[in-house]
Amino acid sequence: MNKLVRIAREQLRLYLVTDSELCRGRTLSDVVAAAVRGGVTCVQLREKDLNTREFVARSQALKSLLAPLHIPLVINDRVDVALACQADGVHLGQSDMPVDLVRTILPPHVFIGLSVENDRDIAQAIDLPVDYLGISPVFATPTKTDTQTPWGLMGLQRARAMTSLPLVAIGGIHVGNAVQVIHCGADGLAVVSAICAAEDPAAAATELRSIMQPHFH
Repeated sequence: MNKLVRIAREQLRLYLVTDSELCRGRTLSDVVAAAVRGGVTCVQLREKDLNTREFVARSQALKSLLAPLHIPLVINDRVDVALACQADGVHLGQSDMPVDLVRTILPPHVFIGLSVENDRDIAQAIDLPVDYLGISPVFATPTKTDTQTPWGLMGLQRARAMTSLPLVAIGGIHVGNAVQVIHCGADGLAVVSAICAAEDPAAAATELRSIMQPHFH
């Protein structure tokens, strides 16, 4: 197991996963910039419908925005796009390229996150060169329709007991349940609509951070 720490738990605290369709007509860069001003600590670019050229262009634009602020940029699924824009991390799902293979392709400093949907996924991940796990989904959510049965808070507690890896919880997380999720073992909260669809993404991020912060040790 690789012991190099490529991503600190503090950088995973408030993890924005982008969804251009939820941005209410605003540009993705504007929403991300506002979210970061409000306290987002990590940004994952998730683009299921863009062609490769457009995905690369968008990733390069976000890298230019985030790098001076020392906010990590994570690319969802696409290792080639991550390499092209010199992203800080790649996030993989269970049906993506195998983690061991991705690790051989990426530069040593680029971190890898892996979505886990059940106990078996966690058990297998313990021996993989991953830097954090995405507990997906914690609650049912319309933005992730291709996932398994929600973990729920009890499932999150079980996941925490199974591994010492940083855990990022995603799926239906908002100001009303954020503290519960942290208390059940999450090191970070990943949000999509709670920020992307907010009338004021900066204010939404600030509110989440202010609610979360006292509960992290």
